[in-house]
Amino acid sequence: MTAGRSMPTKDDVLGYFDALSNWGRWGDDDELGTLNHITDDVRLAAARAVRHGRSVSCAWEVAVPEEMERSTTTCPCAADMPGAEDMPAPEFHEDRRWGFSSERLGIAFHGNTVTHVDSPCHLFWDGRMYNGRSHSLVDAATGSAWAAVTAAANGIVTRGVLLDVARVRDVPWLEPGRGAFPEDLEEAERRQGVRVRPGDAVLLRTGYGRARHEAGAAGGFTQAGWHASCLPWLHERGVALIGADTPQDVQPSGYEGVLMPVHAVGLVAMGLWLLDNCDLEACAATAAELDQWDFQLAVAPVRFAGTSGSPVNPIATF
Repeated sequence: MTAGRSMPTKDDVLGYFDALSNWGRWGDDDELGTLNHITDDVRLAAARAVRHGRSVSCAWEVAVPEEMERSTTTCPCAADMPGAEDMPAPEFHEDRRWGFSSERLGIAFHGNTVTHVDSPCHLFWDGRMYNGRSHSLVDAATGSAWAAVTAAANGIVTRGVLLDVARVRDVPWLEPGRGAFPEDLEEAERRQGVRVRPGDAVLLRTGYGRARHEAGAAGGFTQAGWHASCLPWLHERGVALIGADTPQDVQPSGYEGVLMPVHAVGLVAMGLWLLDNCDLEACAATAAELDQWDFQLAVAPVRFAGTSGSPVNPIATF
């Protein structure tokens, strides 16, 4: 898919760390990065994108036990549970009709399957995080003291735009190792009658969600996704957040020694928040049915102190 296409060199991609840098753009103490593009006016415009009132999830269900460890406690009658006699409230002992269930969960959400958001502290380059902070601010016991997911504690609510590159190329899905390029994005805009604006969240459909539904999750590290050449385009358009139905970067990246340029340049230089492993099939089907490719997108990370991301259930409302 590179025939006739002007491809950035490895030196060009490494140059993005400076050319696309947002360090200091919103102040030396800024931890929000590109989420600063989401202004009050942008959120109001996102609300106006709701024209049908239909909501769909853009997340995968988290499988047990493959992706999550779960221990479930069930108690048909709470008054009979061990230790109930020590509860200070007499009503606890007297009400013998109520019971409960509860869970203890363990999950590693980074990776290739669970839908999650990456905050800027997730990646280092030459030992530095977004806005020039040292990797040493991430402590094994307490987590990150800089640009953790709690920077987005108020949620990410903005206009979402789905760019269906698989549809543009008239294929069920992009084969592993195939990248999406700026011309693909612009062709999707043209065909779908939509244009990416500052503050938008851009969701890239490669069709991998369809392949995963039909054949199950594929193993290995080869995948379709954003090509590094999209980074200047995303910077120029003022995009606040990007997502994909893969873990973002096309793999292999095509650049020796630069494993994940979209992750590295995006998170470290740009402060660009990432939404990995979306399931965009329902979103794409709804967009095609309604002929509406923009919507209000709501992403609410769990306020895990000091973490580099969070499992999420992004909701697109048309």
